[in-house]
Amino acid sequence: MKLAEYTQTLEDRINAWIKALEANFYKHHPKDDRCPDYLKYEVHPGAKYYKLCMLTARGNGEYGASVHAFIHKQTGAVFKPASWRQPAKHVRYNLMDDASYQDCLQRANWTGGDLYLR
Repeated sequence: MKLAEYTQTLEDRINAWIKALEANFYKHHPKDDRCPDYLKYEVHPGAKYYKLCMLTARGNGEYGASVHAFIHKQTGAVFKPASWRQPAKHVRYNLMDDASYQDCLQRANWTGGDLYLR
């Protein structure tokens, strides 16, 4: 079966990617009672892109935010962030392409290392 049969929409694929990123983090940093949700992700829709933000616990009940990636709303292209407001120039993955999407899930790295050009 193809991946498209399970995850039809771009939003479904973004959510699956988020689960893979969280699984990658908690594989190396197991949850404990002191900080059960150290890392989480939020998706913020913009005019052209979804901004995938990574939130990390500061220890006082608050979270610090950084941009993990930008996802083009029309094409599903994934970009590494150049800044808080804009993506870098080159496409890293395309979530709507089954082969690229599978590669994205397999290489998912909470640090963003998988978003560097190779």
